[in-house]
Parts: sequence; C-alpha cells; structure tokens
Amino acid sequence: MQDPEITPALVAAHGLKPDEYDRILGLIGRVPTLTELGIFSAMWNEHCSYKSSKKWLRTLPTEGPQVICGPGENAGVVDIGDGQALVFKMESHNHPSYIEPYQGAATGVGGILRDVFTMGARPIAAMNALSFGSPDHPKTRSLVAGVVAGIGGYGNCFGVPTIGGELRFHAAYDGNCLVNAFAAGLAEADAIFYSAASGVGMPVVYLGAKTGRDGVGGATMASAEFDETIEEKRPTVQVGDPFTEKRLMEACLELMTTGAVISIQDMGAAGLTCSAVEMGDKGDLGIRLDLERVPVREKAMTAYEMMLSESQERMLMVLRPEKETAARAVFEKWDLDFAIVGETIPEDRFLIRMNGEVMADLPLKALSGAAPEYDRPYVETPAPPALGAIPEIDPAAALLRLVASPNHASRAWVWSQYDHMVMADTVVVPGSDAGVVRVHGTGKALAFTSDVTPRYCRADPEAGGRQAVAEAFRNLTASGARPLAATDNLNFGNPERPEIMGQFVGCIRGIGAACEALDMPIVSGNVSLYNETDGRAILPTPTIGGVGLMASLDELIPMAPREGDALVLIGETRGHLGQSALLAEIFCREEGAPPPVDLEAERRNGEFLRAAKAAGLVAAAHDLADGGLALAAAEMAIAGSVGVTLEAEPSLGALAWFFGEDQARYLVACAPERVADLLARAGSAGVPARAVGRAGGGAVALGAASVALAELAARHGEGLTILLD
Repeated sequence: MQDPEITPALVAAHGLKPDEYDRILGLIGRVPTLTELGIFSAMWNEHCSYKSSKKWLRTLPTEGPQVICGPGENAGVVDIGDGQALVFKMESHNHPSYIEPYQGAATGVGGILRDVFTMGARPIAAMNALSFGSPDHPKTRSLVAGVVAGIGGYGNCFGVPTIGGELRFHAAYDGNCLVNAFAAGLAEADAIFYSAASGVGMPVVYLGAKTGRDGVGGATMASAEFDETIEEKRPTVQVGDPFTEKRLMEACLELMTTGAVISIQDMGAAGLTCSAVEMGDKGDLGIRLDLERVPVREKAMTAYEMMLSESQERMLMVLRPEKETAARAVFEKWDLDFAIVGETIPEDRFLIRMNGEVMADLPLKALSGAAPEYDRPYVETPAPPALGAIPEIDPAAALLRLVASPNHASRAWVWSQYDHMVMADTVVVPGSDAGVVRVHGTGKALAFTSDVTPRYCRADPEAGGRQAVAEAFRNLTASGARPLAATDNLNFGNPERPEIMGQFVGCIRGIGAACEALDMPIVSGNVSLYNETDGRAILPTPTIGGVGLMASLDELIPMAPREGDALVLIGETRGHLGQSALLAEIFCREEGAPPPVDLEAERRNGEFLRAAKAAGLVAAAHDLADGGLALAAAEMAIAGSVGVTLEAEPSLGALAWFFGEDQARYLVACAPERVADLLARAGSAGVPARAVGRAGGGAVALGAASVALAELAARHGEGLTILLD
C-alpha cells in the first residue's frame, strides 16, 4: 500500500502545527514518510513532550535525602529505610475515559501499575482522583458508572488494593471528566530498574501481549481539546486485560532476578515508538527495529499502526544476550510473548524496517531532545471580586445539606466497588484522611492521599497550588504519618490561551513553594493539558498525591473519637468563607478569595500533632478543609458512631466559626484528663489550640443548633446512592 501524500491537512490531523512541521523538514532534510510523520506526531505531542510545561516543571523541588529517583523515569522512588524503597506515580487518562469510560479508566489503572513494576517494584496500593460534571448533566451518571466500574474491574482482577482517592462534581467538567490514577509499589532500594539502554549491539526485546490496532493515535488525541467530532475518536481508546497484566508483572519481576535486564520500559503512550526512543535517548544510543518480528494479533498491520498502537500489557527491554535463554523461559512459562525485535546501534538513529524495507530513518535524539519547547505567554489570574454578604442559615440545617451534597456525601458507593483488602495489608480503608497499608513483614506502614481544591485554584492559582500540597500534608499528618514526598497530576485547559497558561504558572508557583516549605519534593508526575470542549476549560485541577511513612503502627491516628473524648481545635480560626464549600453547596456561589496558606504554620502545627501523638495526648484527629470545623466534626462523629457537641465562638458569626475554611487546622480528640497537658504543650510550641467541645450523645450540636446523628449519617450515606443508583 502506497503512503498518502503528506499534505498540510494530514500534518494538522497529526496534531502538528505548520512551524513544527517546518522544523521536521529542517531536521531530516526531506518530506517524511507517513510512518515518520506518525512518529514525530507521537513524540512531539503535548502528552509525551511536555512542550508547554517543561520550563515551569523545572522550577519544582525534586530532591531531598529521601529521594532515590526524581522525575524523568517511569516513576519516582523514595527511601523508606531498612533497604526498602517506595516507587510511585500519578497519571491521567482523562480524554480516553470521557470517550469510553470503562476502558479509558481501566487502562489508566493498567498503565500506572506498569510504570511501577517496570522499575522492579511490586504494587501495594492504588488510588484515583475523579472529577465529573454537574450531577444533573445527562452524561454524568453514565460516566461515573463506567469509570468506577473500569477502575474496579482492572484493579480488582489485577489484585492491588485501592485505598483512597477523591471524587468531585462541577459543571466545568461537563465536557471533559478527569481520571487520575495513582499506584505505589515496594522494591529493594539497591534493585531499582531504569530505562536507559546501554551497550552497542544489545538485543531489544518485546515482552507481553500482542500488538493490535487499539489505541492508534491515543497520545495525539490526548493532546487536543474536544469538539463535535469526539465520537470519531473512540477507536483511539485502548482495551485492557488485567489478567494478562498480572502475568506480565510476575514475569517481569521474575525476569529481573535473572540478571538479564539492562533496561526496561513500559509501552504506554505512543507505544513502541515512545518506549524505544526513550530507552535510546537516555542511553545515548540508536535503536533499530524490525517490525516483522513484532507479535501481532491482527492481520496486515502497517508499520504506521504498529509504531503508534497503544495496545496494553506490553514492555520493551534491552537484554544481556548471554541471558536470552533464561529470559525467554520466564516469559514462556507465563504464556507471554518474548520476541527479539531489534538491537541498539551506535549511531544517533531510529531505524524502522519491515521485511527489509526501511519505513522510517530518523535522528533519534531529535525525537525527544529537539522536540519543541514553548515559553507560552500568560496572564496572571485577576483577583476575584470581594465576597458579598452571606444570608443567615441555621448551622445544623446547613450541615445537613452539606453532608448530603454530591461533593461531600459518603464515597462508599464508589470505594465499595474496589477491593481494598486484597494482599491483607490494608490498615485504614478509604473514607479516612489517608489510606494506610502495612509494609509487609515489617512494623512500618505507609499512608497515601490525593488532594486539590479546584475552586481555590481558579480564584487564586498560587494560593490553590499551595493549599493542594498543604492539604495532602495535613491528611498524611492527621493519619499519623510523616510526609515524605509527592507526585502531581496537573490538569488544565488549553495552554495556548494566556489565561489558562496563567493558571498553570500560578499553580506551579504555589506547589513549588509548599513542597519546599513542607519537605515534600515532587518525584514524579504528569501534565494533562487541553482539557476543554468547544473552548470551555475545566477548573484548574493540579492533583497532589502524597505519601507518608509510619515507623510503627503505634503512630497511627484514627479519625473516630470515643464517647467522652474532649475535642481540641489546633490552629487559628479567622472564619474565612471565601470560595468555601458552604458558599458553593448551600448558596451556589463561588466568590471571594480562597483562604491564605501559611506554610510555616502548616509545618509547625503538623509537627506538633505528630509529637502530641507520640506523647500519648491524641486519641483521634481529622484535618479541617472543605466545610471547616462543622464538616470535620460531622465526619468524625459518623466515623465513630458517636455524637459531637461544639461550642460557639461569640467573636465570630456562627457560619464563619463553624464553616470557615482557614488552613493549618486539625480537630483532635483526647482524653478529658489530658486536655490541659495538650494545651500546655501547644502553648510551649507556639501553636494555637483551644478546647471546643466533646464527643458523646446522639446528636451533632453546633452551638445552640443540633441535628440527630442518625439523620446526619443517613443523609451522608445516601447522598451519592440517590444520584447514581
């Protein structure tokens, strides 16, 4: 079959701008073949090249004594002591999940799991951060059902516990949902596997499932905004098989013990193209591939299709040739393909042949190192209008409506569809501040959380970026863990619009400042741009995935108080209601500035809480975020099946006191006889703290207003069920 003529329309269909195509012509000195055009399209799209975000990503703190490997590999790696390492990352599968919810979400889980076990780590935990449109939008129900089923279907079959995440609804996501998948795994700190090829003439080996036509052009599709042609993009969505992935993981981990692996790379976005180019580029080597050797499951596949297929459950490896027999035996045992499809070469060359015919011959480094890098113009987000007057409402009535709202109701409808107990090491299940798993065979435990408040980020991107990291820090701390590091998933609209680029820049500044101040370096992550439909962008949503370490499960802090416990508020309350959940959910208003984030106070108050736990002064804790003191107390009451009474504060109005979203705060339960000790310790540490109530009885009382705990729990429990069942 003869290649079509390379026309401006064909170039544009591959997501390349005219000036980018001119750059290609300058690099290779001729018109590219169709396969070469596809390869450049795959490698130079936003999803793979980060061409709009590289400049700003370089400003993030990525180093620390705990960091073994920062950004640039399949996943980040941090030291957790005793010769062990935690490997983790978060990535988006937004566009595929909107087009085909089940498979889009399922293959997002599969891809992030491969990123982890590619580095030699056995996955131990997964999370997801999901954003959907308005609950009454006609697509929302089917999108939520499909995405949740896809996540559960893949993760449950693979056998990894899903132990946390977040879920939100907002009209800004009506045309573009977000599906951010997180995975973490354990490895020996001195046995991490990397992707850089080394050695000339080394065999390049294809591992795993066969290649089909599913997902061809998926990375390019993920780098474009949606329009009325969305349904035509359905064939670009990959199809996953979790049972094959499970076998692939076991085969890869077994293979890694043989000494056969020089380098290994997951075939994710852009499939064979991206994996081969990244391995060669990092090792300063060229790669030759002979496509007739690639295992395929469909007839008459072209070189173009094979290079751009995103069929799942595949790996690419550079092999020690003397270990070929042992390596092949491992994959044959697991009934997976093992095929030598090429070799490393000394020239800077990406040579693709098929049945002896050259289909592509390109300078390999130009595919990554010479990819466009843009310093996009941006405008700072203007300050939001001042917050107007807020009508009075009974605090208990407001709380009842808040806990029943889709954004704050119980997420049990979602996480009950996930297996969170597989592997038998889950200590804290979804629904608390952070999911917690034991480090198998040790006394240690790891905590995981994901956080962001998009309405804060839209109102003030820098403050929103700071708050996302700070809330992750607080959620880990409230669980008893010492925060270690973070991964990010930066979801934004079209970066070619200066106002969207301004949101991105502001959020990056805030994230960087918070990670620096809180010793939570960003060790991995993902940027997802062009999340908009017909020119309408999502809310800026820079999701932060945080990980923390407990040296012992004795450090674990539960969320549920006990009957008779005293309640102590840690941190300063000014009653900030701008951009609050109360305003958004009860009054349908998103106004004012978000709460300021004092990073010094965040660190000081968090360290105080962990020290107070170590001193035996803390029986339970919960961080304050959306909904402020009232929602935190309600969630603790529901978790412990025990009522809560909170005192009013005369110097602040009831709504400001109970629903203000001031940061750096925790609600702590402690034995009544230890309250004085806790307050004295706080005073010595310079930490604001005051007794604000007690746990007990059958109601949640906010000053003079109250609501029965049974009614509150029922409304909280059925909020999502009513919407989605």
